[in-house]
Amino acid sequence: MVTWEDNYAIGVEAIDEQHKELFQISNRIYDLLKNDLITDKYDSIIEIIEELKNYTIYHFEAEEEYMKNIGYKKLLSQKVAHNDFLEKMEGIDLEQIDNGHNEYLLGILDFVCEWLVEHIIKEDRLIVG
Repeated sequence: MVTWEDNYAIGVEAIDEQHKELFQISNRIYDLLKNDLITDKYDSIIEIIEELKNYTIYHFEAEEEYMKNIGYKKLLSQKVAHNDFLEKMEGIDLEQIDNGHNEYLLGILDFVCEWLVEHIIKEDRLIVG
């Protein structure tokens, strides 16, 4: 689970709001995973993972369009990082989740949250200088 902190803001309101939404979607998976009152979580988890994938694609397209519009010189390296992330998301083994391997799902969540924080702090902040 990851919590939005003000120091993650890059200063572009639309991008910051999209980053916050990515955190919220990721946290919904974590919250569902930890909810012991729901026994069959598979369909809900898959639905949220798909939402995360789709929103990530939307966000990356919007962020890349912003970078293109301002003439950001490292747009290509950002695109490569974004594509690498999307490939990792596409490689999620749904069978592992279906078989109740919570550790596998926690590993995915850890990857997503760590990647988001690192990418925002080390890459996205450079967009606005």
